[in-house]
Amino acid sequence: MIYPYKGKQPKISETAFIADYVTISGDVEVGEESSIWFNTVIRGDIAPTIIGNKVNVQDNCCLHQSPNNPLILEDEVTVGHQVILHSCVIRKKALIGMGSIILDNAEIGEGAFIGAGSLVPQGKKIPPNTLAFGRPAKVIRELNEDDIKDMQRITREYAEKGQYYKSLQKNTL
Repeated sequence: MIYPYKGKQPKISETAFIADYVTISGDVEVGEESSIWFNTVIRGDIAPTIIGNKVNVQDNCCLHQSPNNPLILEDEVTVGHQVILHSCVIRKKALIGMGSIILDNAEIGEGAFIGAGSLVPQGKKIPPNTLAFGRPAKVIRELNEDDIKDMQRITREYAEKGQYYKSLQKNTL
């Protein structure tokens, strides 16, 4: 379901895939070849939510914000299943592991990897190209070449899956 909110209409790229049972409301932008997967909720009723190109937001995620504090996902970000993102900034090519929570004014650096189940508290900055894990999340180590290749694979596969599912939607309309 796509809902306007107080004159703000979601802007979704024609090349984005929006799965069934997704709810998007208000001041939300979804970029080219991004994919928003089943049962995800993205609200832009308090501040903007900006989702870049080739971003994948996997099943059962919740994206929201605090007043005057946008939520920004730059290009090629992966957001794992059941993640909560709230008024934070996720820099390009970062990966947020399943079940993680990223709170207001936290910033995940470019190419960083947040391990599954982590909690990044308010205002915490995770440096680029690092693995952070825990509750609260702490930097464990720098990413290696295998980590980066795996993150790139996930981004590529979700972009491909999204386009595949989008073609099925066109054929069933």
